[in-house]
Amino acid sequence: MADRSTPAWARTATLALSVAGLAVSVYLTVDHFTTRSVLACPATASVNCAKVTTSAYASVLGIPVALYGLAFFVAMVALTLPYAWRDPRLRTVRLGAAVVGVAFVVYLVGAELFGVGAICLWCTAVHVITVAIFAVLAFATALTPGSGTATPPPTARNSRRS
Repeated sequence: MADRSTPAWARTATLALSVAGLAVSVYLTVDHFTTRSVLACPATASVNCAKVTTSAYASVLGIPVALYGLAFFVAMVALTLPYAWRDPRLRTVRLGAAVVGVAFVVYLVGAELFGVGAICLWCTAVHVITVAIFAVLAFATALTPGSGTATPPPTARNSRRS
């Protein structure tokens, strides 16, 4: 039985966003290890996917950033499958993973803007999807009774004074 305390729209949205992020991350990973000709990304001064994906910032600790994105979205797909919503302990794991994803997005956007001097449209799509996943999960968590962040309204029984 699915977690009925989390709104159905949030469960559906996070899975859809995770699958979309996975698709873009697969593309960026394949691109990283193959031709380096990024599809549908202009090579202008400020928007240049090839410049971003081949920069010194394209790897962290010797691992391509595309692989980090791929791993993140594989995990998020697994955490947002209907089966995963059955375990209330995964609520914190999902939200924690989204926070880590957003922190990495902040680092990458800073690297693009201030280190590389260009942005990648495909990377931006991943960034937007990651932030959207966090926003949906944070909002749904705030709305979920018993999540520790939302206070349920008083009932007639517990609002009476003795």
